[in-house]
Amino acid sequence: MPGLIRGVARTAAIAGTATAVSNRVSRRQAAKWAEQDGPQYANPRADMAQQQYQEPAPAPAAAPADPIAQLKELGELHQSGVLTDEEFAAQKAKILGS
Repeated sequence: MPGLIRGVARTAAIAGTATAVSNRVSRRQAAKWAEQDGPQYANPRADMAQQQYQEPAPAPAAAPADPIAQLKELGELHQSGVLTDEEFAAQKAKILGS
């Protein structure tokens, strides 16, 4: 039993040391990168707090599509076999407003 406890204690000490070293390396590396990148990357949470919400720009109004051009494109898709006869008829009726 003393050997088992000794093994568990040894494993815990090794894991704790590895964790401490890993954390220290990560902090040093983050500090080094923050120095290189400049102050805008030093504290990302502070940067997010300073940014103000900006409304997205409204989408430009779609220009009314030319029905003749749409019908030509639809015909080409039908002739090439992309659209079936039923799909072609449905889209044509939609374009013509019927």
